[in-house]
Amino acid sequence: MNLQENLTVLGVFSLLSVLAVGGGAAVLPETKALVVDTHHWLTDDQFRDIYGLGQVVPGPNMLMVMVIGYHVSGYFGALLAYLGFFVPAGLISWGASRIWDHFEGSPWRRSLQEGLAPLVVGLMAAGTISIARTAIDGATTVAIAIAVFLGVRFVKKVNPAIFVLGGGVVGFLTLS
Repeated sequence: MNLQENLTVLGVFSLLSVLAVGGGAAVLPETKALVVDTHHWLTDDQFRDIYGLGQVVPGPNMLMVMVIGYHVSGYFGALLAYLGFFVPAGLISWGASRIWDHFEGSPWRRSLQEGLAPLVVGLMAAGTISIARTAIDGATTVAIAIAVFLGVRFVKKVNPAIFVLGGGVVGFLTLS
């Protein structure tokens, strides 16, 4: 890829890094909009599959940005996506933690925490809806999604990964 494309990969993931209040899931809708709709680096199905891969491999799920970067520009694109997504957020977090510790016990610190909580929940819900729109596309996938949700929500003695894996197996058997 050319220099312009590499700089675009770095810029896109640096922007997403700064916007990722509450974690990577909070920027999933914007990630999808940028990589699928704006830059056309991936299709909806590719994005969904890469997101799914990021959920099952060990480590932070947002390592999926490396797969996107690789898809766009090979190993160098993967490196740029990684650096763009994790370095700005890491530096901001480090700086904020220094200030945060300085104001321990301050009333505005508690107010800020309480004010950010609904924002983070809303951003994470938007990410879930964004992925659901690409993954749930018929009665079978709706039924699988509901069954997995109910299992994860109400059956506490079973690891949630078992329900997710089971949903994947049922989807594979019924939809392929």
